[in-house]
Amino acid sequence: MTTPAAELQRALFEALNSDASLSAALGGAKLFDHVPANAKFPYMTFGRTSVYDWVTGAENDAEQLVTLHVWSKSEAKQETLDIMELVSACLQDAALALDEHHRARLRLEFTESRYDEDLSAHHGLLRFRAVIDDA
Repeated sequence: MTTPAAELQRALFEALNSDASLSAALGGAKLFDHVPANAKFPYMTFGRTSVYDWVTGAENDAEQLVTLHVWSKSEAKQETLDIMELVSACLQDAALALDEHHRARLRLEFTESRYDEDLSAHHGLLRFRAVIDDA
């Protein structure tokens, strides 16, 4: 049995890596769990995932907080902001099928964009709340 966190990550990979506008902005399907050594900027990575179980007598729902990171070496922050907007448009209020019994409803909770001086890169964060329920 696959965990809801793994199922959600698979569904996010599929949704984001198959989005034509996002792939064009990134120069390909470049959402990584672990960044390859030769990865060219810009790209995205998975960050922290937190799972909260709501199992009660009446419902078996769960909630996850998923963080996605955007990385850009562009001189301006605009590339990072543009990619973040494409991710948001792709996932905001999305209902992703996890398996034949469950779905995840997504809502954007938080975004942040900053320059990371240690890496000399622009870094964007998007945190989504995913509610997992019976399909």
